[in-house]
Amino acid sequence: YDLTSDTATVPTDDMFEVMKMASRGDDVMQANADVQSLEAYMADQLGQEAALFCVSGCMTNQLGLRVLLTQPPHSVLTDARAHVFQYECGGIAYHSQANVVPVMPKNGIYLTAEEVRANVNVDELCGAITRVISLENTLNGMVMPLEEIKRIRAVADELGLLMHLDGARLWNACAATGVPMREYGKLFDTVSICLSKGAGAPIGSILASSSSRIRRSRHLRKLMGGGWRQAGMLAAAARHCIDKVVPTLPETHALAAHLAKQLQALGIRLVLPCHTNMLFIDVSPLGFTIDILAEALAKYHIKINASPGATVSRIVLHYQIPPHAIQTFIDVATTVV
Repeated sequence: YDLTSDTATVPTDDMFEVMKMASRGDDVMQANADVQSLEAYMADQLGQEAALFCVSGCMTNQLGLRVLLTQPPHSVLTDARAHVFQYECGGIAYHSQANVVPVMPKNGIYLTAEEVRANVNVDELCGAITRVISLENTLNGMVMPLEEIKRIRAVADELGLLMHLDGARLWNACAATGVPMREYGKLFDTVSICLSKGAGAPIGSILASSSSRIRRSRHLRKLMGGGWRQAGMLAAAARHCIDKVVPTLPETHALAAHLAKQLQALGIRLVLPCHTNMLFIDVSPLGFTIDILAEALAKYHIKINASPGATVSRIVLHYQIPPHAIQTFIDVATTVV
């Protein structure tokens, strides 16, 4: 049982059966019915005009930002912990020739409209002027409130800025809050959402935006080497997962909350609040390191992130983690403690 990431899910026999029946047309030539169906469906779900099926969330984030950024010098304002800043190989600098303004939220959970306003770069003499605000929902499993996003949108509109959403785990945010995906999506100029995380699909991510921006993104996707030919089998598997896996997210969240509660009862500290499917645990109050717990769990075929000597680990649940595996996790942790 792999709890290192929700990308650790593996394709099922049902998915392969769906893939067998998929359209075999060429998506580079926009001739694949399953890809086109998925793109149209996701555009509607996200409250946007059009969408583009891509290989990864890194690609859809970078495309989404690139089509909003035109002429350097310019910058993107984002949470200091954001995936687009920390874990995409410096893609904003590479693809868009843009600076990043990283802001650490004072509340430790999400950026506020006041923090965004205070950090926008307007220096036309020596600065890289802020052109885009990039938000992430969820971020480290934590939900950004819809009302705060609306307040930030108001600031963006006032200052003439555009907004990108890294919604890699937006389905998790929707499952946790009951807010329809469209209500989040319509507040942004570009939206990226992963199919391989909350939905549990084998591969892929969606970028949604206006028709003109998606047309430009399709061109840039080809430039990046991201045009894929007979991608219908992957689109069909993704749609299958949206229909079958996404509705189970509340169960995954409940299991994560149960694990969090039980580990806290043992004296393990939660570094961040558990809103959805992620726990960031710290075993230092108990006087040992995370690799000790990881080694004990490995004996029961449970895998977690563990660096030698570290005391903090990110635990991520997904639909292929059953309740009995979590009970085993709790039992092993109890023994180690």
